[in-house]
Amino acid sequence: MLNKLKYLLVLLLCMQVAGVMAQVNTFPNSPGQQQQNYMRDTVRATKKLTDEQMMDTLRKKEDKKKDTVIFSSKFIKVTNEHLLADSTQVFALDTGLVNFENYNPLYQVRSPRIGLGSTGLAQRPLLFEPSKTLGFDIGQHSFDPYLLNPSDILYYRARVAYTNLYLANGGRTEQIFKLVHTQNIKPNWNLGLNFNDIGSRGYYKRQNVSEIGAGIFSWYESKNKRYNMLANVIFNTIKAPENGSILNDTVFTKSSSVFSKTDLDTRLQTSSDAITTRGIYIKQFYYLGRIDNMRKGSDTSKVLPTNRVGYTFYYGSQQYKFLQNEPDTYRVFPDYYYSANVSRDSLNVKHLQNEFTYSFYLRGKSSSFVKNELKVDLGLSSDVYHYTQNVMDSIVNNFGQKILKTDRKADETLQNITLKGKLGYRFSDRVGLDADFQQVAVGYNFGDFLYDVKLNLSGGKKAGRILLEAYSQSNRAPFVYTNWISNHYIFTSYDFNKQKTTSLAFNYINDKLQFDLKAEYFLINDYLYFTAQPGGADAHPAQASSPISLLKVSVGKNLTWRRWHFDNYVVYQKTDNQGILRTPEVYTYSSLYYSKLLFNVLNSNIGFNVRYNTTYTAPSYAVGLAQFYNGPDVTFSSYPVASVFAKATLFRTNLFVQYDYANQGLFSQGFYTVNRYPMFDHLLKFGVSWTFYN
Repeated sequence: MLNKLKYLLVLLLCMQVAGVMAQVNTFPNSPGQQQQNYMRDTVRATKKLTDEQMMDTLRKKEDKKKDTVIFSSKFIKVTNEHLLADSTQVFALDTGLVNFENYNPLYQVRSPRIGLGSTGLAQRPLLFEPSKTLGFDIGQHSFDPYLLNPSDILYYRARVAYTNLYLANGGRTEQIFKLVHTQNIKPNWNLGLNFNDIGSRGYYKRQNVSEIGAGIFSWYESKNKRYNMLANVIFNTIKAPENGSILNDTVFTKSSSVFSKTDLDTRLQTSSDAITTRGIYIKQFYYLGRIDNMRKGSDTSKVLPTNRVGYTFYYGSQQYKFLQNEPDTYRVFPDYYYSANVSRDSLNVKHLQNEFTYSFYLRGKSSSFVKNELKVDLGLSSDVYHYTQNVMDSIVNNFGQKILKTDRKADETLQNITLKGKLGYRFSDRVGLDADFQQVAVGYNFGDFLYDVKLNLSGGKKAGRILLEAYSQSNRAPFVYTNWISNHYIFTSYDFNKQKTTSLAFNYINDKLQFDLKAEYFLINDYLYFTAQPGGADAHPAQASSPISLLKVSVGKNLTWRRWHFDNYVVYQKTDNQGILRTPEVYTYSSLYYSKLLFNVLNSNIGFNVRYNTTYTAPSYAVGLAQFYNGPDVTFSSYPVASVFAKATLFRTNLFVQYDYANQGLFSQGFYTVNRYPMFDHLLKFGVSWTFYN
């Protein structure tokens, strides 16, 4: 029976992957954040192999005989660039079911987002989530969750080839496919690839997105453990239609009779956004002097250097395009500068980065834990940017005829030199202090800085740990606020002060009690945002005239009683300027499910989850600018959104079936998060994550 079920899964997966790829080809003219889990393993425990058993399995594999060893995730270790920042360390692969049904990058439990109604379209955070980045910023972040970036790449140490196929399917309405394959071509050299695809038609007309993200990555570690190289090549392409919202503003009222929402007329018929990014990233570092090894001999051993030199090279390009080939019948745009019916706006940015770092560590020779360690990191980063902006403009040719032609409006080169420093002192395995200082010393963003200090206090497993953090940040206005040139929006005459953010945070975490509490206070001076005239669609940048403060308290608590699990997350936010910071005061997520092992092989969870946020003044969306702005003061009713799910693990396969927005029609017929753009409807979805070790 189980073997037949496996074959059925193979057939079903192949059929659905074909459907996803078909969606890509039918777009008229991906997702970036990886959902890979690690740290837990659902495969049944097996005894650790002795040297003789390992030699036996390798010998039989070489002789092409049947192997006596069943490979599992225990043969795969994983890490990322952040974990390799000051040592070489790897962790076990996670094949667990935790939050497996929350696959969508827009509806993550602790980082919910609002948007235009379907996966793959423009979005922004629901809660206040300030960016802690430094340097040149284009300011186009509406499609960030769908992009694959160098920082998203996981690097593997694979004793056997590892492949993971992932598919989430809601019919033709929503389809997400992901592929990860990696293997060691030598014991100390790993190669792999990522492929992510969104090919969804959406719930309304002209929501059929086509988004692909692909990457090839490699991790090389020398035999003496001193030299490491991380490398990746990444490509992203996003094609997202802009429908300007539907014309029917009463679609969710009882008096509205709609046979098919995909037949509802929209304000735009042919306009679209197109984003393409490419990049090559290489990071190398070498350990000098003495190196220490914690947990030596284990699969998760940790190599600690005393001196380290590093070099990072990155070269990439980003292209943003907006295409329009229709009259603006319903006044979606504020006006036009070059052509009433045709837009071919484009921004091309090329980025070259060279970064040099040196680190040294002073510590004792304890093999069980590190104490009395002083760590100092020094770095210098050189970033060169070249950008061009083009529009479709009308010109008179040699024959006196007026024609439309691409015209370059901007062509400039920018540079930043950033000084970086980190200071850390670990008093013991329970107390640690870290400070991070970054300052732009020369260039376009001269004077920008980010100063961050953290204090870690650990009281053991029962008492939990406390993290105290304070940071101060100053940033020049993003490019889109001061240098933007397009057919419908030109922002070249604005001069803003640097936005300054000061934050204090207290975070308590107790893994044993499955409880965490975080309290954050933000004080923002010269806050930058987009707004419009009352009742208008003329989105434009603005700066707050007075400081804005915000208090954010987040609480997470998981309860377990026998086989019942009740997971909860609550956020409370309070600001003194709700008119500018349009975000709800309260957001909650709860998941109640029953866990049971069925037929001695099927580890299953059955339950439901509920999301809710209080009412807030909804933002509007500027087509052609891809920015959310403070438009009309519209507040929509807010009701809980519930989903019913069942998920299970069968050997190397994780599965889920989910009925999303199951309570539609109970409190309301639907809901909005952005002005004029209705959100998703109830939908039956299923997902599978299939892992191979061979």
